[in-house]
Parts: sequence; structure tokens; C-alpha cells
Amino acid sequence: MSETPAASEPAFTEDRLLGGRVRLRQPTTGYRVAIDPVFLAAAVPAEPHELVLDVGCGAGAAMLCLAARVPHSRVVGLEMQRDLVRLAGDNTILNAMETRVSVMIGDLLHAPPRLSPGTFDHVMANPPYNERGRTIPATAAGKSEATIEGDAGLAAWVRFALAMVRPKGTVTFIHRADRIDAMLAEIAGRAGEVVVFPLWPGEDRPAIRILVRARKQIAAPARLARGLVLHRPDGRLSDLADGVLREGRGLDL
Repeated sequence: MSETPAASEPAFTEDRLLGGRVRLRQPTTGYRVAIDPVFLAAAVPAEPHELVLDVGCGAGAAMLCLAARVPHSRVVGLEMQRDLVRLAGDNTILNAMETRVSVMIGDLLHAPPRLSPGTFDHVMANPPYNERGRTIPATAAGKSEATIEGDAGLAAWVRFALAMVRPKGTVTFIHRADRIDAMLAEIAGRAGEVVVFPLWPGEDRPAIRILVRARKQIAAPARLARGLVLHRPDGRLSDLADGVLREGRGLDL
């Protein structure tokens, strides 16, 4: 006799970010939020009442973390996957932020008409970190779109972010450390006051992620910041990393 099939797993889980201040429903399978969007949101120097664009917002982790940290800020998310747009919208309601956080469907190569260039005080993005053709696509639905570049490569992400931000506004990215040359090449000549902020997994270990922030139409020189060590030798979070991930503190780049 065949066994009765086990009940299927729920399509979504509800997780907590910033020590429970942010509730996030996300797909059970496929791309799952890790620390990248939390650090991205912490690196944006937004002030109350400023307008922020989150390009490729997914289920809304980064934009919700930023909105939780900066009272009265307004955040717009842009996402091309329709199911994630719906989920991000649900997450804004779940966190009672729907009056100042919104999400729209759209592709950065074909932006919605109501998304006007040069109107945002800050733009943030967590682009897919793998180049097309240089990695094996994930089998889980949605994961490849989040981790492997599609028609829009890194250059398109950087150009779009700079187009959307106002003059002297900031663009902030989190990306793989070994692609720093490609990102800086796209920023060169379009923005200045570039800060590269490495995230070190531990002391004496090479950075695998970097935060890069720049200001549009500013000519100030670039700067390599000290960065942040994520883990102590015993594996526990460092005090600074804990302050970002669990206490919701911003980063001083």
C-alpha cells in the first residue's frame, strides 16, 4: 500500500528582520533574503521626508528596513516579477507602512511612465551578482532571476539608478567584491564622492561583498572605507554587525 503523501510545505514563510521590527513574508523556495538587503538599507543616508527608490525590491526587505530606520521617509520599490510585487505590497501592509512605502511592477529597461527620472533623493539596489553565462542557473523558481543577470547587466543597473536620482543625490549598491572594477567603471564620470565599504566575513578574511555609494554630479574624490567585520573569531556577530542586523542602526560610510 502506498503511503499518504505528506502535506505540502507552505508557499511562504514569515520571517523577522531588525530584531523583529520588520516582518517579511517570502517564498519558501527560491531566493531567500539574507543579510545583503539589510546592509544595503543601512548604508543609504536618507533623512525623514526624503524619497527613496529601491530597484529590484523583491519581497521588500531593503525598503522596509529603510522605512523602519528612517521615520517619515517615503520609499518606492520597482520589481519585474509580478508575484513578488504582490508579496511586497502585502508586506507593506503587514508592517503598517502602506501610507509611505509602495511598489510597482516594471523593468529597469522599460521603466513605468510614472517613474520620473531625477526625482528621487536616494536610489538603492542589490543587482544580481552573477554574470550571465558564467554560472549555472538555479533550479528553484525565482532564484536565477535574483542572482543571475538577465537582459539588464550591471552597467544597466548603474545607469538606471543614476538616471533616477536627483542631482547631488546618492546611489547605493551592494555587490560582489570581485566586480568592483565593473561598477566603478560605470560610475566614473557620472558621479563622485564614491565610497567603497567592504564587508569582511571575519578578520584576516577577504571581503566577498562591498557597499558602493556615490553622489550624482559631484566631483569629490573616491574613498576606500575601513569597512565592517561581520563575525568574531568564535563565529558570533561583531558588535557593529549586530547593531545593523538586530538593532536597525545605520552605517556611517
